[in-house]
Amino acid sequence: MDAQTAIAQVKSKHAETPFLRWAGGKRWLVPEILKLVENVRLDGYHEPFLGGGSVFFALRPGGQVRLSDLNMDLITVYRRVRDNPSGVADRLARYENTSDCYYAARAAKPTTDDDLAARFVYLNHTSYNGIYRVNLKGEYNVPYGNRTNTRIPDRAWLEEVSKRLQGVELQGRSFEISLGDVKEGDLVFLDPPYTVAHNNNGFVKYNQHLFSFEDQKLLAKSIKEISERGANFILTNAAHKSIDELFSPLGRKITVARRNVIGGVNASRGRADEYVFTNIGAK
Repeated sequence: MDAQTAIAQVKSKHAETPFLRWAGGKRWLVPEILKLVENVRLDGYHEPFLGGGSVFFALRPGGQVRLSDLNMDLITVYRRVRDNPSGVADRLARYENTSDCYYAARAAKPTTDDDLAARFVYLNHTSYNGIYRVNLKGEYNVPYGNRTNTRIPDRAWLEEVSKRLQGVELQGRSFEISLGDVKEGDLVFLDPPYTVAHNNNGFVKYNQHLFSFEDQKLLAKSIKEISERGANFILTNAAHKSIDELFSPLGRKITVARRNVIGGVNASRGRADEYVFTNIGAK
């Protein structure tokens, strides 16, 4: 293999790989999703719970692409990587994977969007389990991860991501507003917080917002509306009776299993079922 071929393969891999770690991300589910959409019309693509964007990067969708999330810092990261990957890379290269550097960066207050983006990416890759968590003051408070095998994105990787994000609309907004843009022939991938009816009375912290079971109901209503417009949807959610009852009327249900790697020292780390709901192939 010559050098140019090797570089091209690396770039291609980077173009299909999320540049952020994301707890609860769906990279493991990508093969199943690719099978689902193999023969599906893709006039446009929407992902309103963006996170690490695993599905977007794997699908390489055409048409108008709209990505959104309530986490405005996250959206700023995507925008700056899209618009100034070299500037973000230069700032990112100043960080070291040490405890002292990590906690200094965590305590810092970025003064520019490029500084914010580089700090976010650095903390994301060197933190514990790639969790995004803030305190009541909105301050990132995840501890240092002591990771020796970090893959912090370099300039070449961020430049490839930037190419993928050209022409992509990036918005910091709620899912119901984002789904208002969906049109006939579009594909929508949804990966909401996994709230079920009994979780702390149906609440899960989503960034600085509470995502409740009432939000799940609003999500079901929104999905029904986009289906009636002629759009296709793929929804991932918790394998729980209350979720089954809420979303099964909207399409077919597929049960998938994932390895459970999130949690503390005493957390269960076996395999856990999740549900995928979709109107693709539904009668």
